[in-house]
Amino acid sequence: MTRLQVRAAVLSLFAVFLLASPALAEERWRIDFETGAAFSGYNDVRIPGDTGTKFSLTDDLSSDPVFYWRLRADFRLAPRHVISGLVAPLEIDSEGAFDRPVLFQDVTFPAGVPTTGRYVFNSYRVTYRYEPVRTENWLFGFGATLKVRDAVTSLSAGDLFAEKTNVGLVPLINFKLERRLGDRASFLLEGDALAAPQGRAEDIFAGVLVHANDNWSVKAGYRILEGGADNDEVYTFALIHYAAVGVVVRF
Repeated sequence: MTRLQVRAAVLSLFAVFLLASPALAEERWRIDFETGAAFSGYNDVRIPGDTGTKFSLTDDLSSDPVFYWRLRADFRLAPRHVISGLVAPLEIDSEGAFDRPVLFQDVTFPAGVPTTGRYVFNSYRVTYRYEPVRTENWLFGFGATLKVRDAVTSLSAGDLFAEKTNVGLVPLINFKLERRLGDRASFLLEGDALAAPQGRAEDIFAGVLVHANDNWSVKAGYRILEGGADNDEVYTFALIHYAAVGVVVRF
């Protein structure tokens, strides 16, 4: 799947949402806009996975916190059935110099030379969730997510440049738990996660919703994004911490 096909699929998804029947009952929609700062925990790379040099975009090079945003649209098909779409771009740059030669994508980057690394992990997801528990104080649901991963890792130093791109489909398990904390607040735990012999992925948010009224809330909390793959083609594992704030609108 090419990046152009990824963008076309994302636009098609949101077009389907926006063209949903206007005759449906109110409060079928939930729009969640999140932003804040993203911090690299670890970001280890070896490409090719069996012959490249293992290096770190956070230890061998260094990166600063970056601004991020993500947008989710939920559509309630029925009282206990929800479909949603998520757009979650992420790009982190690193700078520094290696203390040893690094072989990356069959290009050798020498030690002691100023080097720039670029890590892109754009995520586009479609989720179906079943919510068997929906009471005044509790909401719990689980389902399945299909993620389109659009990833790029690159190094550049002077005239040297190498880049590894990867676009693929990843199935994940989705879950959501919400607990009412009085009239004006709720605790929220939600995410997508799955582990397999080929790799793992977790994207989990924990935080608090403060409800201004029945139609909109503000949120704040912590998000963790972690995972990667280990095979002959690539070895990549990253951990990203997020300080997250956002707005949730229901209609």
